Amino acid sequence: MTFSYEKLAEWDLRHYWHAFTQMADYRPFIIERAEGVWLIDLEGNRYFDGVSSLWCNLLGHQHPAINRAILEQLQRVAHVTSLGMSNPAPILLARRLAELTPDPLQHVFYASDGACAVEVALKMAFQYWRQCDAPEPQRDLFLAVGNAYHGDTIGGVSVGGVARFHSMFDPLLFRVVRGPCPDAYRLPPGVQSATEATAAYLAAYRELFARYGHRLAAVIIEPLIQGAAGMVMHPPGFLAGLAELCREYGVLLIADEIAVGMGRTGRLWACQWENVVPDFLVIGKGISGGYLPLSAVVTSDRIFQAFLGPYAASRSFFHGHTFGGNPLACAAALATFDELHQGHWIDHVQHMEVVLREELQSLRDYPVVGDVRCKGLIAAVELVADRDRKHGFPWEEARGRQVCDAALQRGVWLRPLGNVIVVMPPLVATAEHCQLIVEAIRFGLQSVDWS
Repeated sequence: MTFSYEKLAEWDLRHYWHAFTQMADYRPFIIERAEGVWLIDLEGNRYFDGVSSLWCNLLGHQHPAINRAILEQLQRVAHVTSLGMSNPAPILLARRLAELTPDPLQHVFYASDGACAVEVALKMAFQYWRQCDAPEPQRDLFLAVGNAYHGDTIGGVSVGGVARFHSMFDPLLFRVVRGPCPDAYRLPPGVQSATEATAAYLAAYRELFARYGHRLAAVIIEPLIQGAAGMVMHPPGFLAGLAELCREYGVLLIADEIAVGMGRTGRLWACQWENVVPDFLVIGKGISGGYLPLSAVVTSDRIFQAFLGPYAASRSFFHGHTFGGNPLACAAALATFDELHQGHWIDHVQHMEVVLREELQSLRDYPVVGDVRCKGLIAAVELVADRDRKHGFPWEEARGRQVCDAALQRGVWLRPLGNVIVVMPPLVATAEHCQLIVEAIRFGLQSVDWS
């Protein structure tokens, strides 16, 4: 059964409440199908998927190996609960994750999306301190990074720091200790270099550890790059320094690699750039190739052992999602890891970073472009009203959206974060694709009235 664009658009507006979308000014944009890096609408128009369908599509749409893996699993069973039951697909994926994550990470707990996986890590860390061999029940606080984003569950929002998204829910949130945003673009007062910035930020965090360290259950961080904050990139060495503070004060470390993991930065895990091994590695988005809802928390035997005991002791981790570890999603994930390895796509990302960075530099010629930053195939073009003071345009002017709307006319779909134009193509993007993206942004910059 098929329906006209007009009818689908009518129902889209009437019934479909879209995420992070002001429905009062939403205009239907309906994608019917996709091929490789291209999205195709109902009228056959093709758009390059410039943000990987919100940062999750790794190897392109309709990838034959991933499609085949899902179909083969579908012929066996579509879903098996993780509550007291198992299936080969999640078992094999857990084994693969244990092999691919740094020692001593080896135990995998599944969830359905990134926010829920963050919730898992927070609750695990909290419960750990109450039933480990030497309990420390006074550890009732979490330390979060300024302007962080860890999803939209209550736990994720509590450790998040994007006020525009979260301030409404303040009365519902638990207390969190929050440090400064380690921004390599907007440096602290008096700081002149990235090296100085790292030292300044770590000094601020050391003060927080000195004050609250005995009460901290865990620190949570998006390694290297804070996504929803506006693709904020940390100065080199900050992650390693924060991990060292955790070791010094005996605090657990949660690495939220939902957006930056799975090869996005040119390493499988962003933590690898600074040789950091967290206590909890949180994975989502691209783990299934962007095909199906799946996320995971990988942790160590030290953490796992604290949850073992007689049934009557009630030490189990009482948490679980209906579709966590879904076999179809796990089959897609296994195929994704196979293709990442066989196609050498992570090495490809490192090569494409050089191309994308060079292409983006030309945009600095525009006075409204305050910064261009890139790590792997994660990049950002930040728009400013005052380049010297690094002041952005007022949020309500929607300047980033105007540029992205214009870029759509050149066949590239991008979704901004306020004044930040996010560029995050699939890992299979080529040099020609990078050029296409930048040309579309350039067209957008030229199309907007900046007066």
